[in-house]
Amino acid sequence: MTGMPDILPEAIVKELAANFFNRGKIFTDLANTYGSPLYILDTDVLLNRADRFRAAFCRHLPDSGFYYAMKSNNLPLVSKVMLTRGFGLDVSSGLELDTALKLGAKDIIFSGPGKTHGELNMALENRERVTLLIDSAGELNRLLPLAAGCTPPLRVGIRINITPDGLWQKFGVMANDLPDMFHRINACTGLSLCGLQFHSSWNLDPKRQVSAIRYLGQILKELSPDILDALKFLDIGGGYWPAQGEWLVSDKPLVHHVHPAQTIDTFAREIGNAVAEWIFPVKHLRICFEPGRWICNDAMHILMQVVDQKTQDLVITDAGTNAVGWERFETDYFPVLNLSRPSLTERPCRILGALCTPHDVWGYAVHGEDVRQGDILLIPNQGAYTWSLRQEFIKPLPQLAVLGTTEEGFQKNPPPNGL
Repeated sequence: MTGMPDILPEAIVKELAANFFNRGKIFTDLANTYGSPLYILDTDVLLNRADRFRAAFCRHLPDSGFYYAMKSNNLPLVSKVMLTRGFGLDVSSGLELDTALKLGAKDIIFSGPGKTHGELNMALENRERVTLLIDSAGELNRLLPLAAGCTPPLRVGIRINITPDGLWQKFGVMANDLPDMFHRINACTGLSLCGLQFHSSWNLDPKRQVSAIRYLGQILKELSPDILDALKFLDIGGGYWPAQGEWLVSDKPLVHHVHPAQTIDTFAREIGNAVAEWIFPVKHLRICFEPGRWICNDAMHILMQVVDQKTQDLVITDAGTNAVGWERFETDYFPVLNLSRPSLTERPCRILGALCTPHDVWGYAVHGEDVRQGDILLIPNQGAYTWSLRQEFIKPLPQLAVLGTTEEGFQKNPPPNGL
């Protein structure tokens, strides 16, 4: 994120806290039944997000395809719910591809750099269900001998690099390398060129995506007629930030910052307008999307219990931040809600985990009348890049409880890969 953040309005945080306190009994009942700590997945939120995302973009781009980015939360049930809403799956490894195949996914995009021979062979073996996005000329070199003679051919696209500087240079190919790659793909009967892809991450607004679409429009204009005729889709990736924006801590426990984000309807309108202006005049392509964070962020929460109160403003919980896999809450702000003593007033208190490291931080304040040993705490909206990054470190991982109309139940000790 760039630029100075705004002050996060207290009213916005209170509205979120009130929403969860109003449903507090649902969460405390789960704790009473299954214990603590818990991941809590709400499948109704996933269904709602899937429908809202599709509706927003289909309003402007009726011929669209939607692929859930499995890496954002690789719990198989999340992908299973997305499949029931007609989404395909976007995978970035052989491990994710294997999960997608076991879930019965029929429409899979395999993206990402550094694909191994084994992963390329897996894509070829399942070519009736997989479209492979080639990430480099070297990857094409490895793929060509493996694909020789394959019938029917493997559908492939090419990822175009739109950020050629810094670490983002690892992704995709430069535009001036495309003609040679097109020629080599067309010379292989085991491959069928059908699309292009780009991706930008952490988009608080659609400006970078609109700029990339304009750039892609210029590339399309310069393609030979035979290549242009072969193309069927343009995949513009994911990276849509939830509308609440990015919330950050400050050096004061009761002051929080925010980088504001645009709504998904704004993304859809601006991207739809850009496609209509820059892409469709050259060729009418199917537009594909790979949402991850926007879909799953608000669908999972983490529940924990206070096991020790060391001072009035320092407590230890039974959950460690190995549950999210990184020191998230030293920079990111999410309210800590005391379900046992609810209050919309936030009070300074260091909420720390039980790992043997000082970086095991959940928050620096709590919404509650007080916080004491035995209290049940909830940290909402922990669905994106937490479950997928969790790690077996010192303490056991939380168990999983599932809410919602799709599938209710409980899964004890899910393994780190979420299978």
